[in-house]
Amino acid sequence: MRLRHTDGTTVHLGYCTNVHPAEDLPGVVAQLDTYAVAVRRALGADRLGLGLWLAAPVAAALAADPAARRRLRHELTVRGLEVVTLNGFPYAAFQAPVVKGAVYHPNWTTPQRSAYTLDLARVLADLLPDDAVRGSISTLPIAWRTPWDSGRAATARRRLDALAEGLAAVQRDTGRVIRVGFEPEPGCLVESTGQAREVFSDMDTDRLGICLDLAHLACAWERPADALAGLRAAGLPVVKVQVSAAIEAPDPAGTSEPLRRFVEPRFLHQTRAAGCAGAADPADPAYAADDLDAALDARLPGAWRVHYHVPLHAPPEPPLRSTVPVLREALAALFAGPVAGCDHLDVETYTWGVLPEARRPRGDAELAAGIAAELAFARDELTALGLADGGGVGAPGPRAAEGVPS
Repeated sequence: MRLRHTDGTTVHLGYCTNVHPAEDLPGVVAQLDTYAVAVRRALGADRLGLGLWLAAPVAAALAADPAARRRLRHELTVRGLEVVTLNGFPYAAFQAPVVKGAVYHPNWTTPQRSAYTLDLARVLADLLPDDAVRGSISTLPIAWRTPWDSGRAATARRRLDALAEGLAAVQRDTGRVIRVGFEPEPGCLVESTGQAREVFSDMDTDRLGICLDLAHLACAWERPADALAGLRAAGLPVVKVQVSAAIEAPDPAGTSEPLRRFVEPRFLHQTRAAGCAGAADPADPAYAADDLDAALDARLPGAWRVHYHVPLHAPPEPPLRSTVPVLREALAALFAGPVAGCDHLDVETYTWGVLPEARRPRGDAELAAGIAAELAFARDELTALGLADGGGVGAPGPRAAEGVPS
């Protein structure tokens, strides 16, 4: 979906497809019919934005085959879908039975991470709508925090410099601007926007910046307005925003049973107590645990926020709640003035399949309906901030190719 900001900027709103498990190109195309077209229809939108996730082998194959990229763009266009952003954080197997810490590998000390991200940039340059100003790719914030040393830091820095050079080459070859946003996440080398200012302060900010995940921002117990002001003061652009919400437990000691329903084997659910905001190390075990079950065993003090993306429109049952108030504060701070490059918004709830059984979608149609409800929620929040429906901005292109849903 497209919205128009009062400064005239087109803001792209879509959903991230890392909620779906396909790891080859036929599977990716099948997802478009099973989910994305159904979501678009439910919203009554001429076009639906996708934050496409392509596993590394798919990205490599597409990057090497211009004809395949053209076919994929056609498959998107005839279905009323468009892509301005890619999720390049998970490398592969993101919906495997057990993911946990594997999602942080390969990290930015490795050639595999560099090659994957530049493959994505080459693919995205050909998928972008003709009227899109630029594309964006989100990626992990360098690495998990351990092990880490000066040698790894120097290697990662060289990779980032080479990434900027590679993105410049993509622009020279295609005429399209692609930016990469590093996504602060609990437990990683860069957990907060404060750490982002320290680590990324002298990188090429024309091509590299921050992907701000609003659930992660909440889990770091950061104040959105202060976090954004700090990034602006450091000259770090927010190139992409993941519109997401985490779990908040105001009284963890009294809500251990409801919290235990969210303990599950696939993803890490890093947990942070409110005291982490003032700690020199936000991952200090006095205030932090790397998974929800560990937090419950450690009995961290004070209120908690848990890195568990919950549907925006359907918070957990009381006494638990979601961090949607933080989301609202962040969107208000982002769009109170000129957009200044923050024009890509992605709803990223990848946890539908691991929600407690009673809240889990039963089948493809329920999942599509849930994703549509989240997008409607995000659209309404943005509309309340003064962004207008921009569905008519630009030409959606032809749909209704033979045999393709329209």
